[in-house]
Amino acid sequence: MKVINLGILAHVDAGKTTVAEQLLYLSGAIRSPGSVDKGSAQTDPLPIERERGISVRTSSVSVTCGDVRINIVDTPGHMDFIAEVERAVAALDAVLLVVSAVEGIQSQTSIFWKAVQKLQIPAVILINKIDRMGCEPELLTETLKEKFSPYIFPVNRPTGHGGPDAAVAARSFADFTEDELLSLGELDEAMAGLVLSGGGIPDRSVGECLRRLARAGKCYPLLYGAAIAGVGMEQLLAALTEYLPTREITEEGDLSGIVYKVEHDPGMGKIAHVRLFSGCVRNRDMLPVVRGVNEPFHEKVTQIRTVEGAKRQDAGILLGGDIGALCGMSKVKAGDVIGESLLRQGYQMANPLFSVRILGESQRQNELLHAIAQLSDEDPLLDFEWLDEEKELIIKVMGTVQLEVLKYLLMERYRLDIDFSPATVIYKETPTRSGTGFEAYTMPKPCWAVIELLIEPLPRGTGYRFHSVVNNNDIFYRYQRHIEQCVPEALKQGLKGWETVDLSVTLIGGQHHTIHTHPLDFFLATPMAVMNGLVNCGTTLLEPIVKMELSADESLSGRLISDIINMRGEFDSPVIADGTVAIEARVPVATSVDYAVRLASLTSGKGRIRTEFEGYRECPPELGAVKKRNGINPLDRAKWILHKRSVL
Repeated sequence: MKVINLGILAHVDAGKTTVAEQLLYLSGAIRSPGSVDKGSAQTDPLPIERERGISVRTSSVSVTCGDVRINIVDTPGHMDFIAEVERAVAALDAVLLVVSAVEGIQSQTSIFWKAVQKLQIPAVILINKIDRMGCEPELLTETLKEKFSPYIFPVNRPTGHGGPDAAVAARSFADFTEDELLSLGELDEAMAGLVLSGGGIPDRSVGECLRRLARAGKCYPLLYGAAIAGVGMEQLLAALTEYLPTREITEEGDLSGIVYKVEHDPGMGKIAHVRLFSGCVRNRDMLPVVRGVNEPFHEKVTQIRTVEGAKRQDAGILLGGDIGALCGMSKVKAGDVIGESLLRQGYQMANPLFSVRILGESQRQNELLHAIAQLSDEDPLLDFEWLDEEKELIIKVMGTVQLEVLKYLLMERYRLDIDFSPATVIYKETPTRSGTGFEAYTMPKPCWAVIELLIEPLPRGTGYRFHSVVNNNDIFYRYQRHIEQCVPEALKQGLKGWETVDLSVTLIGGQHHTIHTHPLDFFLATPMAVMNGLVNCGTTLLEPIVKMELSADESLSGRLISDIINMRGEFDSPVIADGTVAIEARVPVATSVDYAVRLASLTSGKGRIRTEFEGYRECPPELGAVKKRNGINPLDRAKWILHKRSVL
């Protein structure tokens, strides 16, 4: 059988879950489409999802169209849960991007589109809600072409939009304009030849060209519809199989897969949702699992489930190209790789900007730690931190809605009633200049680990890189791997207590001893060398920045500019048209957390704001924050050695 692993991406409330329900209904998987408002959607199983009317977890269903099965991965649209989308994208063959005909391009829409283009994922676009009053779907199409890609081609057309009579009609390839044919010719030599020949171009040639380019991710078919009324959904289902690439399900090739979701089942325990790229998995197989640069560990599969419609069926086998749920893998986390990595280049969308302390349940700390550890398997970006001296638990989050969901999960699943401290903005550090870090851990015997590191700053947003120029005679390669594993952990707390980023660490020298070196010596010595290096380099404080697009009545121009300046922001020249001012600004997260509420109050709800995380930039030291270090500082050399040797 052929399969498409399809992700539905959209800004919250654009209607993607309703689209998924319509596709299930049209394929015969369910008798009637569920409703988000009524809490009956198949892809929103959690009570909090049905209560709030939003998706907070990735969910999988499948539909069949002809000889093609479409595994639909319905993802959250709220920015607080974008980490779910980031992990799901790694498992996808193609994307359906849903855009609201009324709200148009929103912040999450732009983020998702950047991922589509960066990763070159084939995509179909749906302009949804054409039955809503005030929509201008064809004008929105031109905006999409202008801001997203000139190679967007409508394959149906809206009629009677903006009311209950909204409908769609087929669009013949004969209706393609000369400009559209020229655009296709820019991407395809065969079409370019037909256009330049000056003769008539057969409809069949246009269709074949569009299908070929769309499946290669070079152009993007666009459809109109109103999912809640079922308008245009049959054309959408047909378009998915026509314009998106299919894959054969096969057990050939080396084992390779990605865990894109982890959930806990009351009866089965931990369940790993896996996209298998090649090879096959059978019940009772021992699977090699890789996490980061660490050595692989092995997990045993006790049961395999695949999705049929909205239900899971015991399968006994999962073949390459397909998606399934594996039970029995107790140590696995979301994002882990199974077997060899055949992943496309990653694309980071999620950046936790706040940390909070968990309050309450002080008498059940062990239970709370266990619960948070399990939840961090589902969402590794929670990145919890236990402060032993203060007996406090710190987690990283995207926003307040994520906290509501976390509070619900802890009560519903573990019966833990907790609360949260006010959120603290997460700052970061980066080396100010290049420098070296040296450590010679040779006493007290038996031990021997000598390390010399070169630390160099990198451009903003580059991240972290490690390299070694040391040969095996000086430091065995297995010890060099220990150093490589240990450096990222050591960088989690810099001189000011924040994670150190945008740097290159090169192992330039060192020594092991064939008699005295213990395998754990380099794990002990590396953090000391790293911190010594940071002292020699110095570190600069960085703060998170968001790009903010504001629009309001033209009379409020001065007030908006004043607000941006007071938030320590920078802005481009305002654009005034039709009595409305639009301003694009870049402001620190620390000063703009509540600005959406303030703007709504200022404009009586008529102003619009769109925010998107842009990155980190240097922060004036007096305006930032220094974080108290957790645990023993490797710069306190004697105490660190005693601690690591379990003397303290």
